[in-house]
Amino acid sequence: MAGMVYAVVPVMSVVLAGLFAGLFFAFSIAVMPGLARTDDRVMIEAMQKINVAIINPFFAVVFIGAPAMALAQTVLHWAAGGTEAAWWAGAALALMVVTLVVTFAVNVPRNNALDRTGAPARLNDPAAVRADFEPVWVRWNHLRTLASTAASVCAVLAVIAT
Repeated sequence: MAGMVYAVVPVMSVVLAGLFAGLFFAFSIAVMPGLARTDDRVMIEAMQKINVAIINPFFAVVFIGAPAMALAQTVLHWAAGGTEAAWWAGAALALMVVTLVVTFAVNVPRNNALDRTGAPARLNDPAAVRADFEPVWVRWNHLRTLASTAASVCAVLAVIAT
């Protein structure tokens, strides 16, 4: 049983770290650039709908599971005496925590504010709503992308260091 844990936890950590980074990467390279090509009302409505759609079990498994597996990977390597692997896994966890902090400090409050504006068809000045939301959200999402991608690399390096 212990052997299976030592095999499964690092692999799951790497897979979930990749999915975690991929989520933010997709927004950086496809979703937000695509929405940038739409008019204000379309962009606002699409983001409002994305904010609802993203809250689902698959998202939860990745968003909560990736840091949980990074923590498990860190503890597992540390307990097994794999100091170098534990440091890499710990670095992955720290970078995921940075990603979560940015998410909850910047992106989620902006999403909530956008949702509170109401139906885009009823907005008097959708350009102003968009201008308050998009540039900051996108900038901080790029930071989440970089931090989570670095976390994914660290998770892989932890496996290699074993």
